[in-house]
Amino acid sequence: MAQFFRSNHSHNHAHRCLCMLVLLMSLASQSCHGLHSFGFDIHHRFSDPVKGILGNDEIPNKGTREYYVAMAHRDRIFRGRRLAGDSQTPLTFVPNNETYQIGDFGFLHFANVSVGTPPLSFLVALDTGSDLFWLPCNCTRCVRAIKFPTGQKIDFNIYDLKGSSTSQTVLCNSSLCEQQGQCSSSGGSCPYQVNYLSTNTSTTGFLLEDVLHLITNDDQTKDIEAQITFGCGQVQTGAFLDGAAPNGLFGLGMGNVSVPSILANRGLTSNSFSMCFGFDGLGRITFGDNSSLDQGKTPFNLRPLHPTYNITVTKIIVGGEVADLEFHAIFDSGTSFTYLNDPAYGQITQSFSSVVNLPRHSSSASEDLPFEYCYDLSSNQTVDVPINLTMKGGDNYFVMDPIVTVTGEGINLLCLGVLKSNNMNIIGQNFMTGYRIVFDRENMILGYDELSTLPTNRSHSPAVSPALAVNPEATSNQSNDSVESPNRSYKIQPISVFMVAIFLLFAIF
Repeated sequence: MAQFFRSNHSHNHAHRCLCMLVLLMSLASQSCHGLHSFGFDIHHRFSDPVKGILGNDEIPNKGTREYYVAMAHRDRIFRGRRLAGDSQTPLTFVPNNETYQIGDFGFLHFANVSVGTPPLSFLVALDTGSDLFWLPCNCTRCVRAIKFPTGQKIDFNIYDLKGSSTSQTVLCNSSLCEQQGQCSSSGGSCPYQVNYLSTNTSTTGFLLEDVLHLITNDDQTKDIEAQITFGCGQVQTGAFLDGAAPNGLFGLGMGNVSVPSILANRGLTSNSFSMCFGFDGLGRITFGDNSSLDQGKTPFNLRPLHPTYNITVTKIIVGGEVADLEFHAIFDSGTSFTYLNDPAYGQITQSFSSVVNLPRHSSSASEDLPFEYCYDLSSNQTVDVPINLTMKGGDNYFVMDPIVTVTGEGINLLCLGVLKSNNMNIIGQNFMTGYRIVFDRENMILGYDELSTLPTNRSHSPAVSPALAVNPEATSNQSNDSVESPNRSYKIQPISVFMVAIFLLFAIF
């Protein structure tokens, strides 16, 4: 059984096991299945069912003003970094290496990945906006544990290069060593430093090679030990000490050092991966999943200096109103909402306002709503405004969940889930809901198709809400003494592999 942490307290409540198992089975039954994809189901860590188990009464509920303010705030913190850059068998993580979503101030998607011999598991953030996969490793400054309000503490695994028999140091003469100028000799270890645009946020260390444990994603499952390069993160700073990526970061960008690139260069997969997002917060990631002929698709805009998953929209259609307007946008699964600058923002909001036919909500300063275009709904009233983006190449992208509803004391609002940006355009996760998104780097296209299995009860608000507050504990030296970081709304959430899910839930009780 994979464990990305060590629990410091005993588990005396075995009678809860059956109840949790039944609940988690019901959650997994609404999994999002991409066509020809056999990845693992995932579940948002802010789901109400699991939140209910843990009894998080002090946290904003989905659909409330406080929830959307919190999510927009985390976007503002992390969006800048993402804008800086402006037939092989698919592989996926081994069983129990599910994907998680965690932290309203941190990354949205997490995976429990196994590295080394013997395998050690880490809860790593998935990031399409950066390249390097790094782990806390022989670290002098990193998050070693999270502390719950109850006083219980969970310790994360820390990679030790002497603890894995398959670990190797990457030398300065390696083609993947980008900082050869910092090397004293070609035979020395390759240093790295990655700076993020989030305030004072960086990771520093040296490069290693070790095995990433994968399984083939077909009918004849077999284990694969993929030799990959990753960063031995000795010093983390900024947001990484506040719970943004407490146990490592898994870069999914286009650079040669990213894991998808390494898997492709070693002939293990095609140079492609997919992510899917269901309305209920379930999804998956699969390596080597190519775009197919029956998918919608559009080419990436190649920018050699700062390659990103940048595409071109040629037309906006809102409720039948058509506007020929070309603009570029980055598909970024790590951003909660969609951000557009003018003229795209003005076009989509004005068209939406003319179609929705509802009284515009007059927002007060105390409400602090992140959305500019909100409308008052009467009791039990529902409104559906279809939005379609025509992509370069002519294929249509029908946005399935563009609307959010905001409820609370004295308010019942319908809002367009688009925020104004002063720089780059970002297609965020709310516009990806209901889709399998294929990042096909081999053919340099973005593919997309509707998920084949979706929940029957769709909501116009994300099926997630922030949950249990804990304190990430950071170390500033090599001792085990820890320094508590500021509060972040953050907890570990199990997804669909039942035994690991039960283990994780017991660890929190």
